[in-house]
Amino acid sequence: MSADLKELESILGHSFQDRKLLERALTHKSRSQERESSTEDNERLEFLGDSILGFVTSDYLVRLHPDLPEGPLSKRKAHFVSAERLYEAARRLDLGKHLRLGKGEELSGGRSKRALLADAVEAIIAALYLDAGLEVARSFVETNILVAAEESSEEAPAGISDHKSALQELAQARKLPQPKYVTVSTSGPDHSKSFLVEVLIGESAARAEGNSKKAAGQRAAEQLLAKMR
Repeated sequence: MSADLKELESILGHSFQDRKLLERALTHKSRSQERESSTEDNERLEFLGDSILGFVTSDYLVRLHPDLPEGPLSKRKAHFVSAERLYEAARRLDLGKHLRLGKGEELSGGRSKRALLADAVEAIIAALYLDAGLEVARSFVETNILVAAEESSEEAPAGISDHKSALQELAQARKLPQPKYVTVSTSGPDHSKSFLVEVLIGESAARAEGNSKKAAGQRAAEQLLAKMR
């Protein structure tokens, strides 16, 4: 495998057992149609990845909002799985530089095309699922799409992600100390750091990891909320 793809494996946080899956996920149909390429394109993986993304997102939202009716859940799901969210994920992962494109697509700026990059993210999700199972694919989706979308500066549907505020309000209602957040550890390379954050309210505590302190804090708050409720 090329150094570039080993770099991408590091960014994805997964070493592929079947590395051809990763190559296929990155191969646009313009490349597969060229005579010198024997790799199948990523359209079938994109189809599968779209379904996995939908399932993981639905499961995430149902667990996160156990009392929310179908309408608001559907609105939140649409926000998370939109092409714009996938494009943002592709940019954060610098996926464009790893794509396998045909000459014409390369010359027309394919590495920065929104639709092409969004499709590649779905193909990556499927490749992770086929190589290592649902939990690895779920971890990728939650870390790189769902949590990252929660942190987006763009306006999201109300009530999606502010577990910290909800925990603070619960502490106030129960006349408990305000939540205290502590960064327990930081690990990983500079381009793919992981933070372990602990939140404490009196005797109660919870820990969670995330690709930013904010994301880890939100997850820790979510876990402590579940315990206290």
